[in-house]
Amino acid sequence: MSETLQESSVTSDSIGEELPKARESSDRSPEDLLVQEGDIAGDYLEQLLDLLDYDGDIDLDVDAGRAVVSIEGGEDLEKLVGQRGSVLEALQELTRLAVQQETGARSRLMLDVAGWRTARRNELKELGRSAAEQAVRTGEQVKLQAMTPFERKVVHDAVAAVDGAHSESEGEEPRRRVVVFAKA
Repeated sequence: MSETLQESSVTSDSIGEELPKARESSDRSPEDLLVQEGDIAGDYLEQLLDLLDYDGDIDLDVDAGRAVVSIEGGEDLEKLVGQRGSVLEALQELTRLAVQQETGARSRLMLDVAGWRTARRNELKELGRSAAEQAVRTGEQVKLQAMTPFERKVVHDAVAAVDGAHSESEGEEPRRRVVVFAKA
């Protein structure tokens, strides 16, 4: 894989060169702009998959005020996820930068590969709910392992849905964690 990349002299700039330039227009709705973000991200990721010689279908959507791009169905896609989503996080940031380069605006797009982020979100919701119930039942705080900002947000939302519980983040990156408490 790295030989192919070295032989073709690919840089992040060359990946974005063929992307269509974004049209700046004040009469476009926020949803239209998010669709445009998804289209730019999809083109960027399609070119990246081609360079890596990976198969995958790219799905574009808009959800909760952000563009959502998913790559599904190909072999070796788990390599684009990495350990605990580390490669996925980096790829998401590169994709956001590619979109920003084209639109001139910071992107909040969410990238999922092989359903990993969706499955992780479900695990984290259950973890947050369980920790909240434990904190309410025992009256003791529950400290969770260090998490990414995405993971902490999912846990905080799950804890907030449980009556009698609340959560806070503590610590510094990359060891920032969620602590769950019973409400006084």
